Amino acid sequence: MIEDLVEGVLAGRRRAIARTISLVENDGPEAQGTLAALHPHTGRAHIVGVTGPPGSGKSTLVNALALHFRKAKTSLLLPESDVADTPPRIGIIAVDPTSPFSGGAILGDRIRMRDLAGDRGIFIRSMASRGNLGGLAWATADAVKVLDAAGFDLVIVETVGAGQAEVDIARTAHTTVVVEVPGLGDDVQAIKAGILEIADVFAVNKADLEGADHAVMALRMMLDLDKDGAQRTMHHGRLMEVVARTGRGADATSGSPERSLAPPGAGQASAVTGWHPPIHKTVATRREGIVELADAILAHREYLQQSGRLVWRERERAAAELETIIQHESLRRVLARIDGAQLRELVERVVQREVDPYTASQQLLTSLGLQGRKGQTPAPE
Repeated sequence: MIEDLVEGVLAGRRRAIARTISLVENDGPEAQGTLAALHPHTGRAHIVGVTGPPGSGKSTLVNALALHFRKAKTSLLLPESDVADTPPRIGIIAVDPTSPFSGGAILGDRIRMRDLAGDRGIFIRSMASRGNLGGLAWATADAVKVLDAAGFDLVIVETVGAGQAEVDIARTAHTTVVVEVPGLGDDVQAIKAGILEIADVFAVNKADLEGADHAVMALRMMLDLDKDGAQRTMHHGRLMEVVARTGRGADATSGSPERSLAPPGAGQASAVTGWHPPIHKTVATRREGIVELADAILAHREYLQQSGRLVWRERERAAAELETIIQHESLRRVLARIDGAQLRELVERVVQREVDPYTASQQLLTSLGLQGRKGQTPAPE
């Protein structure tokens, strides 16, 4: 079965792609073998994450971006293609929240993307978060790999829309688009930790509403607070400092990044001075500002390639993924070895305040033959 699925995915057959993503999503016994076989064929797609609060128009924005890239027939997403008018193949993963009560999910983002129906160059997959926090489902990164191996040039991941803690997309995407809308709150909402730092490109959607210019101004103020010549940002859970900027650069509101890269498609090398996240006003329902937003995504992709940051992000992404898998597998194996009666007894002792949770966990690990944290001796039972 694995061989048939892998062959079908590499051939770009939609049924095989859908079955493989389902296999990965359900964590079936053959999922790891299938992903291992597909892994050598990944690493070619550019991954764009679209995140923002609920109701900000993420699905409509993704729909408009996908239509633009398909109709523009740009070869910038096809580095190995010599055909300038070849439209890129686009994969879309839309993550919907899972109800903590019923366990169900509507998976309704495809309804908002009905304009893409019938286009064989676009593959849309809705995915339930299944209680996973951070805006993504557990299997999102693996689903991206499947689409990457299937030959899609651009993979767009739309997150749940959970709010300020929704930063896991930065571990998955090469380019993160943060969508803001006017009227969601005061200026403090724009500066809360997490959501501002992960942005590579800002989109102030529904810009035809009152307060759009104020929202842009608030974002610009926060981006301009860094006065020491370096842009610091959080990516993949670590504080990073990008290449130092020189001078004030171009107006961020117009979407001009602070860089000295050639225009998209110019095909010439140039010095890179750093990346200042541009801010674009869009009205996705009327396709306004979409061209400029798409150009900013392509410009950021070019920046990553020319600055060497693309390789750096791939390394950080692999490290974060490896760490997550180790945590998941370690917990699964530990829970499989724990005696149910022992676990219930420890829980009861924690409830009765006879032992604290940290000491209880150390006792449990010690009973399994696993060494506790260095320098920490479990309290006697």
